[in-house]
Amino acid sequence: MNSPIQRRVGQVFVPVRDMHASISWYAAVLGFEPGDVSHGGTIFDIPTEGETRLALDANRPDFSPSGPPRFFFWTDDMGATVRHLQGLGVTITSDVEDIGSVFFVQFLDPDGNPLMVCQRA
Repeated sequence: MNSPIQRRVGQVFVPVRDMHASISWYAAVLGFEPGDVSHGGTIFDIPTEGETRLALDANRPDFSPSGPPRFFFWTDDMGATVRHLQGLGVTITSDVEDIGSVFFVQFLDPDGNPLMVCQRA
């Protein structure tokens, strides 16, 4: 079957309520210098590596963060990642789990959005 839609992700939007607090939190967790907010203070593009972009989006502050993580970040050192998250006081919601192909840990951002970090096994 053919489709004109490409199987490539362009950008992931993470809903947030307090843009400046969220930028500070993501900057600490991911290790980048905060920059400028665009679109009238409602969008912040997190610097990423690779083609897929990541944005904090404050356009709909009445969202519900329920459900599983909708994407994950990669790491090469799960132990260092967990220690980093713990040192920042991040709410970690799972133990490090080994599912064969990857190890992963889940955690929450300040708005309760479920996030995940994976390391290839």
